[in-house]
Order: sequence, then C-alpha cells, then structure tokens
Amino acid sequence: MKLLCIAAAGLVAGNLTAGDWPQWRGPERNGISSEKVSAVWPAEGPKVLWQASVGTGFSSLSVSQGRGYTMGNTTNQDTIWCFDANTGKPLWHHSYAAQLSPQWYEGGPGSTPTVDSGRVFTLSKWGDVFCLEAATGAVLWQRDLRQEGVKPNRWGFAGSPLIRGNAVILNAGSAGIALDRESGRTLWSNGTNIAGYASPTSFGSGGTASVLIFAAKHLVALDPQNGRELWRQLWETSWDTNNTDPLTYGEHIFISSFSRGCGLLSVTNGKPSLIYTNGLMHSHLSPGILLGEYLYAFNGEAKQETDLRCVHVPTGELKWTSKAPAFGSLIMADGKLLVLSDKGELLLAEASPAAFTPLARAKVLSGVCWTPPALADGRLYVRNAKGELRCLELAMKP
Repeated sequence: MKLLCIAAAGLVAGNLTAGDWPQWRGPERNGISSEKVSAVWPAEGPKVLWQASVGTGFSSLSVSQGRGYTMGNTTNQDTIWCFDANTGKPLWHHSYAAQLSPQWYEGGPGSTPTVDSGRVFTLSKWGDVFCLEAATGAVLWQRDLRQEGVKPNRWGFAGSPLIRGNAVILNAGSAGIALDRESGRTLWSNGTNIAGYASPTSFGSGGTASVLIFAAKHLVALDPQNGRELWRQLWETSWDTNNTDPLTYGEHIFISSFSRGCGLLSVTNGKPSLIYTNGLMHSHLSPGILLGEYLYAFNGEAKQETDLRCVHVPTGELKWTSKAPAFGSLIMADGKLLVLSDKGELLLAEASPAAFTPLARAKVLSGVCWTPPALADGRLYVRNAKGELRCLELAMKP
C-alpha cells in the first residue's frame, strides 16, 4: 500500500514570512518545519536567548511577523501574551476572568493562538473566543460560547482554531462551530453537546475538501463552507478522550486515543472504512510526527507505562520503542526529531524507522513539560505547565 503525504490547502496562515510558525503545530499543522537546525550544542545545552513567565497552562507558542503569542492563567485570569520574538520584550497582553480548574493536572488554557492576516484568534478552555489585532492586542470581537448553550467538556476546550477562508473553525459543540473571521458571527454550528479535545484538521478526499472534527465519540468530516456532515466514524473512548489530531495523508486518516489505541481509515467514494485497529499506539496529548509512512509519537495506555515509538502506519507494524525519554512531545526540522520530554530534557535525533539514536540532548526546563515546542527563525520555544517560557538558539552557524 502506498500512502502519499499531501499538503492540505488553506492551512498556511496569511502574510507569512520565512520561518513563521503561526499556529498549532506550525505552518501546515503537521509539526514539521523546513528550517535547518544545529546538531552541535554547547555542553550546557542550547543558549537561552530570553525567558518569560506566562502563567499556568499548556498553550504552545505561535510566531508571525516577528511576534510570539501564547496563553496562560494566573489567579483565575487567562492572559493572551504577545512578545517580541527576537528579544522576549512583552509587546501587549489581554486578560479576562477564567477559572484555572486543575483536575489531575495543573489546569489553565490548552489551546494555542492562531495568527492569520494580522489577527490573532484564541479559544479558552471554557469557551471564550477572541479575535485581536496582532500588532496591538486591540479586541476586534469576542464571543462566549457558553452563553449560547455550548457545553465545555470535562477538561475544557483544547483544540486550536483553524482558519479556512473567512471561517474560524473550532472543535466545540457536538461536531464543530465556525465563526466569521471579520465579525465573529456564527456561520454554522453542529449542536451544543460536549466536544473532543483535538484541533480541527483539513482533509481532501476524491477532490472534496473537508474538515475533520474529532468529536467526543466520533470522527466527523464536514463541508467547511456550511458545516454539512459528509460522514462520521464511531470512535468511543473512556471519558471521551479523543485528544490528539487526526493525521491525514492521501485518502487515509490515522487516529489514536490513549484509552483505546489506534486505527487507520480509508475514505472511498465519500465513505470511511477501518483498515485496522490495534493497541500499538495510544496517543495522550499530541499526535506526533508522520513522515512518509512512519509515525513517531509517544505511546501510553491508561495506567500503563509510556514510551516513544515508531510505527509503520500502512501495516500497523511496530518498528522500535525507546524509554529514554518515555513521555513528552515532539516536532521535526531538517529531517530530525526535536523531542521535549515531560521532565524538560530536549533531544535531537534523526527521524529513522531503524532506531532512535539521539545526536544531542540537554536539560532545558524543569517541571511538567507536556506542550510541544515551536520553531521559528532558528529559535526554539519551550514552556512548562507553570508557564516558564524559554527561547533557545538552534540556528545553524554560518
């Protein structure tokens, strides 16, 4: 079976410059950067260019036009932050009331800001939606989804906004909501019941463009223009923990949940069918990196030990596992995996189905580190749950 990776149309945010990382998981929402990074690190690890405190949470950093954006919570107030990406100087911030609500974790916002054509779009864990001017932080419009009957799920909304044309698409409600990017009015809505935690994902099958919403109990494909349901695939999990984004390539979709395992779907003539389901990948928080036919991601069944592993997606064959590190998140640049362990160790390794062999490693943070790094203009941005944000130098030396 030959599976071809495709670049989903409409994902790249407007007005990009080289090196931008303007949304969750980068320019094409796949965690992959085209930048070159240095594989030779100082003994003490990559140089810390600047650091900041942004409040408790798990929001990653988005970088566009020389500015970085993230979110955190302090004393039951969420704050949307904007920094000079080069120096770390705070340029503006916007705060609003929001409960921290730790529940078996530290709490705070889990969604990452999306930057598009001079605007920043954010979603709080309780349904506050903001559109702000990217340069100044001026609020252009805001919505509170709770006031419209949309129910937050148990741990709050975590999916990051997806921009498709004039639509801001959210994994909220029964199977997605779209707001007009200019005014914030509702373009379409698919009910008010609880959502899943994954971010909306673009998908193309048979020439038909769609958006995937990993809802509480189903994977649902929608027409992004009007929200019309194209198909759905039942995928029930304990506690409705469909957390990680679907991974798409060609006519296929890979999904994984930590309390159920994984599955590979094929979409033919507008209908999904399961090629296989197995327990070789139980994804917790982020979907990992799909490179060609190989997935590199952290696995861990509920109440079981975790590890980093490589899976051949077409067949579901396990290629290798590594316990060092055993849990965390990862992105990819220059054909190399950049892995941030849950304890704050950063590792660089070739993306290879043969074995996991680190080329460099260094302790770069303390505390709980679940948030995937972001890479822009040779700078790697990492944060922990308490909100310690650091900018590391990873640029290739001339």
